[in-house]
Amino acid sequence: MTEFVFRDDSYIRSLPTLVTAVTPEGGIVLDRTIFYASSGGQPGDTGRLERADGSFIDIAGTVHPDGDKAAILHMPAQGAPQLRAGDEVIAHVDWERRYRLMRMHTALHLVTVVLPYPITGASVGDDKGRVDFNLPDAPDAAEIESKLNDLVSAAHPVGAEWISDVELEANPGLIKSMNVKPPVGQGRVRLIRIGDVDLQPCGGTHVRNTSEIGPLKLGKIEKKGAINRRVTVLFG
Repeated sequence: MTEFVFRDDSYIRSLPTLVTAVTPEGGIVLDRTIFYASSGGQPGDTGRLERADGSFIDIAGTVHPDGDKAAILHMPAQGAPQLRAGDEVIAHVDWERRYRLMRMHTALHLVTVVLPYPITGASVGDDKGRVDFNLPDAPDAAEIESKLNDLVSAAHPVGAEWISDVELEANPGLIKSMNVKPPVGQGRVRLIRIGDVDLQPCGGTHVRNTSEIGPLKLGKIEKKGAINRRVTVLFG
C-alpha cells in the first residue's frame, strides 16, 4: 500500500521514494508519494520522477487504479523511459500547479460555507472552480463574493483531523455532498477543518490558512436544472 504523504503535509515538493511496481500500461507505483491522484473533483498532480543518473521522467497525471483509493498510479508522459520495481527515484511535484489547486480547493470549501445547501457536484481547477448546489433560486452574486472574501481575509487556520468510518456513519450531517461519497473503507476518514466555520470529509490538498487563497471573484451562476445551480469562482 502506498503511503499518501500529501495527506499529512501537502507542502512537500520533493520526496525520495521507491518504485514498487510498474503496471502493464506503464503506471508507476511508489512506496510513498506526494502526488495526489484524481478524485473528488480535484485533478491528479503532475510533475517528474528523478532517476539515480539525474535524468527525469515526466508524470502526465496520477490516478487510482480501477477505483482502488488505496493505490496511486503515476502515469508517465508518452515516450518516457521505463522504470522497474526496485528503482530509487525522487518525486518532484509541479508545485506551481499544485499550490493553485490547493488554494482553489480550499476556496470551494468556503463557497459551501456561504451557500449551505446540498452539493450535487464540484470541480477544482488551477484557475477556477465550481460547485453545483441543490438550490432552486439564484443567490445574490455580489453578496456571495463579499462573504467569500471576508472568510479569506479572516485568516482562518485550515487543518486535518481523523475520525473512524463508524463515527462518520453516526454523524451524517458532516457530509455535504449528495452524490460523492467520502473516502471510506480504510477504517478512518480525514476531515478538513477551517477555523470554526467548516468541517467536512475531504481527501484533497489544501492550504494551511485561508489568507493564502488570495482575493476571489465570483464567475457565472448558472441554472443546471429545476433545482440546481452552478456557482463558479475565479482567483481575483
